[in-house]
Amino acid sequence: MAQPVELKCVLCGASYAPGEVEYTCPVCGLDGTLDVLYDYESAARTMTKGALAGRERSLWRYEEILPIVDKGSIPHLAVGWTPLYECPAVAEEYGVREFMVKDDGRNPTGSLKDRASAVGVARAIDINQRTIACASTGNAASSLSGFAAVGGLRSFIFVPEKAPVAKVTQLLVYGATVVLVKGDYADVFNLATAAINKYGWYNRNCAINPYLVEGKKTCALEIAEQTGWDLPDRVFISVGDGCCIGGLYKGFSDLLRMGLISRMPKIVGVQAQGAKPIYDAFKSKAERVAFGPADTVADSISVGAPRNWAKALRAVRESEGDMVAVSDEEILSAIPELARKTGVFGEPAGAAAFAGFRKMAKEGLLGRGERIAVVVTGNGLKDIESARKSVGAPMLVEPTIEDFSGQLERSGFPC
Repeated sequence: MAQPVELKCVLCGASYAPGEVEYTCPVCGLDGTLDVLYDYESAARTMTKGALAGRERSLWRYEEILPIVDKGSIPHLAVGWTPLYECPAVAEEYGVREFMVKDDGRNPTGSLKDRASAVGVARAIDINQRTIACASTGNAASSLSGFAAVGGLRSFIFVPEKAPVAKVTQLLVYGATVVLVKGDYADVFNLATAAINKYGWYNRNCAINPYLVEGKKTCALEIAEQTGWDLPDRVFISVGDGCCIGGLYKGFSDLLRMGLISRMPKIVGVQAQGAKPIYDAFKSKAERVAFGPADTVADSISVGAPRNWAKALRAVRESEGDMVAVSDEEILSAIPELARKTGVFGEPAGAAAFAGFRKMAKEGLLGRGERIAVVVTGNGLKDIESARKSVGAPMLVEPTIEDFSGQLERSGFPC
């Protein structure tokens, strides 16, 4: 396990010693998210390609650059090392050299957010915190509730009133105290922050707590390993609060610092048309993100006030990547296409990354020689209602071969 050596503000560049601050830069306030930095020279001596090949297949294989001191703090759930599938048929159809999909819906509670919660809960235990809380549109909430349960922590989860029933049920099953908030994600975030400050709970909000991004960055570390250190040219990922895309950038950046890779992939963030403040800021070359309302079927990225906007913009700009906005119709149509062509069932936010790839490919913005990876951040079972909107109704028949045969013939299905 590793002890960070420095916390650095992404806005003003101010440097702090670990323990001097826990969350954000005192100078820049909530916008001043911090990078967690390590002794990379020392880490590189033991976290070699050869050493990694023999380690357990979980995110904890990267212990030299994860901010946990005591191994006894680590929850027992297996997180990370999710599959990266090669899909030659998709590559051929969309005119790229190689297409890969990273299925992070295979994590314990069904999303990439498990990476952050595993580190967050371990960190809370490390510093003797017994209650942990967060604001979420759904996935971070279900993730935290599961990991807090196995870590023996009490959890308070603040979610929008309209959060999918499946996600809210998951929270309750894990034993979390669930607070449904009337309003949008900004209202949820503000209330959660006020409650955390008032009661002194540990803050799992990834845009505030820099240690959470350290968990999310392991998705990038795995992509590097799983491609044999021959990185894709572009990596697509959906964007809400900006934490997941910020995590990808941090992971690739750490590998560069350690000399394990020689270049960074272009990172492409995908937002929904109804919630695209980071897209707007990127396209207009703005220095800051303007907050506004959010309305999209993709609840996990339905964020009009992204708190980790600075890391998100940095990820796209410094990797020479791009931002794409897709409609709800494009997102919903991507769900069955992704499932039928790759075998991966993604929730709307997860499928949004594929929708963004598809859109850029159709617009001729990808080269035929490019190698593409798409990160599917959440499992489709988390939002069955949205998935149902993307497909037709099943066939309903009487229990006779005659009725079945008649309906089959009328439907035009080939026998």
